[in-house]
Amino acid sequence: MSTLPVALVQAAPIPLDVSAGIEKAVRLARAAVESGAKVVAFGETFLGGYPLWLDEAPGAALWDHPGAKALHRIMLEQAVVANDARLLPLQELADASGAIISIGAHERVRRSLFNNQLTFRPGLPVLNRRKLVPTHGERLIWARGDGSTLGVHEAEWGRLGTLICWEHWMPLARAAMHNLGEDVHIAAWPTVRESHAIASRHYAMEGRCFVLAAGLVQKKDDLLAGLERVGGSEVARELLEAIPGEVLNKGGSLIAAPDTRVIAEAGEGEETLFATLDMAEVAEGLANLDTDGHYARPDVFELTVDTRAKAGVMWR
Repeated sequence: MSTLPVALVQAAPIPLDVSAGIEKAVRLARAAVESGAKVVAFGETFLGGYPLWLDEAPGAALWDHPGAKALHRIMLEQAVVANDARLLPLQELADASGAIISIGAHERVRRSLFNNQLTFRPGLPVLNRRKLVPTHGERLIWARGDGSTLGVHEAEWGRLGTLICWEHWMPLARAAMHNLGEDVHIAAWPTVRESHAIASRHYAMEGRCFVLAAGLVQKKDDLLAGLERVGGSEVARELLEAIPGEVLNKGGSLIAAPDTRVIAEAGEGEETLFATLDMAEVAEGLANLDTDGHYARPDVFELTVDTRAKAGVMWR
């Protein structure tokens, strides 16, 4: 394929209520593929919503905080798991349309939560991409991913990969992904503020790939409404009500070309960005910059990536 139609869905998640979030995601993704998109991208933890209280609620990080504990329990109860039947409609949509759908979710593995960017691929198992380092307050809820989920999907038009949020400021993670030869990269963010836009456009230039920087739209009232949908909790409500301000995730999503130029950019509300990518731009950009090839010095620098899954306990 010389051109690739893509869609970036900037939308408000349904916080905490993952099943309702999946229904909304399917509806939005279906509209995108019906408009011709072959790649559909959603932002970080769209399924379940970004845990804004970690950054915004005073006291959320205090030891033994009742509201934080109640929210953690709800997230464990709601999180997706391996082979989760609730996700089947997204896989079925990918299978029927031939499109790739990338969407962020809270995932439960045993009794821990992970930040996972799920990539649904036609006729293939879902591709997991667990965040390697939860950022700052995120470490209160998410475990660290391992190297086993660093990978790309190989399509007929090229390779697609993803990093999550501040992984874009991990130079060795970027180097590893560039080595995998991405043609299209999904940068999943909770909101694409200026520094996130800079990181996304830099990644496009450095990796000589198209970047879909996907953000969310999320308000304080969304959090409170989501809490009520899953049964509520008085101590959790008190924590969320203490958040100052109303609009907390402000979108700002964009699609960047391999030369850093912005092809499409969203505002602060819900909208879907569409673009047709000229895949020839990838190879043409490599003429003067290939950070994994002619612009590399493997005789000076060497990177080893451990892709073994680390379960922590081995039963023999």
